[in-house]
Amino acid sequence: MKKLYILTICSLLSFSCEQVSKSITETITPTDTIIARKTTNPAVQATEIKPPNVDSIIKTTIESHTTTYTETHIEGKGTDFLIHTEALQKAEDALRKLPQYTGKEIFIYSTLYFYNDGTINVMLQHPENPKYIDAYAYKENKWSAPSPVQLSVRDDIKSRLVSLNKVRFVNAAKVVEIYNKKAQEIEGAKPLTSTYLSIWNNQIRWYPTTINGSRERYSIQYNDDGSLKTFKQD
Repeated sequence: MKKLYILTICSLLSFSCEQVSKSITETITPTDTIIARKTTNPAVQATEIKPPNVDSIIKTTIESHTTTYTETHIEGKGTDFLIHTEALQKAEDALRKLPQYTGKEIFIYSTLYFYNDGTINVMLQHPENPKYIDAYAYKENKWSAPSPVQLSVRDDIKSRLVSLNKVRFVNAAKVVEIYNKKAQEIEGAKPLTSTYLSIWNNQIRWYPTTINGSRERYSIQYNDDGSLKTFKQD
């Protein structure tokens, strides 16, 4: 009887020790908790921390608008228009003097393209009806007549507008100068023959934002005035 009693006590002590040991182990290294599953599951981690690719969204929207609203540009004979600040300023002044905008503020919609052959493509909010957008082309030192742009109910016009007062055409020359200088330092990179700005959430963003060489690729961003903001290798 005494032996049975002693065996029972030992068994209970052994079981208690195992439980305490297990409790301590699980406290230090959780094995079946939400935190543990999230930590050890890379798929969950990637889903939770991966930010949306904003550049991709903007690029897709720009390409859609370019295809739908403006004619395909065929680069003509180069005139180095992109680096001629006087020519760029002349084009801006001419746009401001369009008779339909006399006494009215001009708002650029979505994109503004500059080409080295002296062409500029831009979309403007209609001077009378804010729900309408017109496309204009600058060629041979003069602006074309407005061409109506077909919009979708999904197009958020208000968020894609910026006043011409906040945009200077000569800033395109700054972007091109900075880009080309950086491109000279990168093997296989080519100089620009065009540049453009995109309007997103009423903010300006200059493009292109990448410089591709034969061996390296760099990201480049600009301030609103065309000056260099960031430059780093990808």
